[in-house]
Amino acid sequence: MEINYTAIAHATGGGRDGHVRSEDDRLDFDTRPPKEMGGSGEGTNPEQLFAAGYSACFLSAIHAVGKNLGVDTKDSQVSASVSIGSNGEGGFGLAVELDIYAPNVPAERRQELADAAHQVCPYSNATRGNIEVTLTLVD
Repeated sequence: MEINYTAIAHATGGGRDGHVRSEDDRLDFDTRPPKEMGGSGEGTNPEQLFAAGYSACFLSAIHAVGKNLGVDTKDSQVSASVSIGSNGEGGFGLAVELDIYAPNVPAERRQELADAAHQVCPYSNATRGNIEVTLTLVD
């Protein structure tokens, strides 16, 4: 792989109950487990960070493949729901649902757009075969 960019972040403290900071200081905040996992919920958590990154990355992929497909992706949006739970083997696993809103793309082409974006998005490529990712088209 030819590397174009590397992001560096540091975690300190207790991990999920600690602090994260990007090397360039653009991100700098406390992490706390959500209330649903016994935490205070008073900070962000890794699942929220993953959801933010995946949704932003997938939206970029939507725009990129939209150009190739000749469709208008203006005003498109992506929401990522990242779930965590027991994997049944003593560890934890993730599942992702991507809600894709592409109001200017003809309804009959939206699935094609979503599938094409799923093939080029780095997050999709990193998770493929590792976690369940569901693509949902929303009106």
